[in-house]
Amino acid sequence: MINLRKLESELWESADVLRAGSKLTSNQYCMPVLGLIFLRYAYSRYKMVEAEILKGRPSRGGRVMPVEASDFAAKSALYLPKEAQYDYLLNLPEDISSAGLVNKDGHSMNSLGEVVNNTMQLIEDQSEQLVGVLPKSYTDFSDEILSELLRIFNNSALDEVGGDIIGRIYEYFLNKFAKNIASDDGVFFTPKSLVKMIVNIIEPKSGVLLDPACGSGGMFIQSGDFVNAAGMNANSTMTFYGQEKVEYNAQLCLMNMAVHGLTGVIKSGDEANSFYHDAHNLDSCCDYVMANPPFNVDKVKAESCESAKRLPFGMPSINKNKEVGNANYLWISYFYSYLNETGRAGFVMASSATDSQGKDKIIREKLVKTGHVDAMISVGNNFFYTKSLPCSLWFFDKRKADSIKDKVLFIDARNYYTVVDRTLNEWSEWQLKNMNAIVWLYRGEIDKYSALLNEYRSALGSDKAFVEQVHELSEKAKALRLEAKKAVEAAENREKKKTQEAYDIKLAELTDMLTIAKEANWLYEKFGEGVYADVPGLCKIASLSEIEEKDWSLTPGAYVGVAPVKDDGVDFEERMTEIHKELLTLQAESNDLMDTISQNLKEMGL
Repeated sequence: MINLRKLESELWESADVLRAGSKLTSNQYCMPVLGLIFLRYAYSRYKMVEAEILKGRPSRGGRVMPVEASDFAAKSALYLPKEAQYDYLLNLPEDISSAGLVNKDGHSMNSLGEVVNNTMQLIEDQSEQLVGVLPKSYTDFSDEILSELLRIFNNSALDEVGGDIIGRIYEYFLNKFAKNIASDDGVFFTPKSLVKMIVNIIEPKSGVLLDPACGSGGMFIQSGDFVNAAGMNANSTMTFYGQEKVEYNAQLCLMNMAVHGLTGVIKSGDEANSFYHDAHNLDSCCDYVMANPPFNVDKVKAESCESAKRLPFGMPSINKNKEVGNANYLWISYFYSYLNETGRAGFVMASSATDSQGKDKIIREKLVKTGHVDAMISVGNNFFYTKSLPCSLWFFDKRKADSIKDKVLFIDARNYYTVVDRTLNEWSEWQLKNMNAIVWLYRGEIDKYSALLNEYRSALGSDKAFVEQVHELSEKAKALRLEAKKAVEAAENREKKKTQEAYDIKLAELTDMLTIAKEANWLYEKFGEGVYADVPGLCKIASLSEIEEKDWSLTPGAYVGVAPVKDDGVDFEERMTEIHKELLTLQAESNDLMDTISQNLKEMGL
């Protein structure tokens, strides 16, 4: 398993190298570095697709037919000419001027910066959506710095990272270099596990998908992966549209989509400010809307918003300056308005929006009464790099089954997550599946739930009860740790490290299995073979009348309640008496110690 944090740290070091040798601002040098990361990842993906193509490649005269651009187009992948491949740049001679290299226009190239610029131009020639997007300012840097950057990014870990890599690294750069940018207008990167949760519940299959605040394109990447995993071709069945006010972010989005073999229409700049423009004219036209918009934006011009329409429930509160003081319900209204008669939407929103008052509450009431609010999920702290705030996931569904038309599923997942480190939490793949399973049962899709139970049994290699497997694996892990300790103690000094490493691998494998068993048991003890039930502290299906009783709040915690605390068998009064006695004893010891210290100081004449 790769260490993503270590990889990001290395990228930070590379940016420091670049910064030390240039006079550029963080924004100016961030893009060239990301361009090289894009190039490295594009090359990794190119080699993977090339291997797939060559598997069934015909041969003539004993020689395999060479791959061509059309082969990659058929697989929705980006073709890289030889001069645009990463290993070509790595193997260039130190003295570029003596190599006799010419660019695509036939002009001599005398520096590594010129060669990299030419590489970016060659790639743009292969992808219409990348034209004018890739950075071409590499002549601003010395050959020595560029050569070092190429070496740093020649990292095999980049071959293994899936999902929105550019966005993840972009997020890291924002966190390190430009916190003022990261927090501007509440804009920050959407963590992969949140994106996956949205995609898994929305279940895109075919049609138009819009992200009106698309950032670096994570929603498109995960949607493409979801569709492709279902055996379809995302570019054939889906049409991706994006709006992104910050042109810099839109460039990252287009790079990210290209390297994942996806095509889309992304608009940026003033015309893509979603508050004032429906840049693609998609009102009431979208099958899917997914977004992580900036939270709590203020000073939005009310008149411009009203003229841009997409406000089926009316305007939020307007202040004396004719501005919307908090744009959360502008976004919520837009997402609903973009949907066609069978559309689904999923988005991230500030937790405060679930029960905000005033005009927000009026809009929320109208929204709930449509019957199209499908599910609400509370997310705990530390899911974002640059922010520690909690948030909520909202889901709309205009094609809800009649049986749940007037119901909403509430899930409180604030205490359900995996700790990555002190400042970051996420949902593991199994945790994502488990929460998805709750939604399946709510929708009556028991076959999907049953398939997940079978997936658990297959992963564990056993049909025994999950609780029994948790117990057995826990005992095995305990025994293996004891065995490891004895083995290391018995090993010769020169063999101790090697012995420990061998056991660490075994323990890691066993721990992974135990984690799977625990997640399987977490799900099974609540819903058995597939019978939905409200679980205190976790989930509840609420009717519209119940929501009205709660004054139209959509806060999951208001409905699911608190999980019952397990009795630990300790008598409270008895334990408090013990603690009180312990405290008195400690106080007496403290007093004795102070007396001793005072006496010692007197004897020293102090």
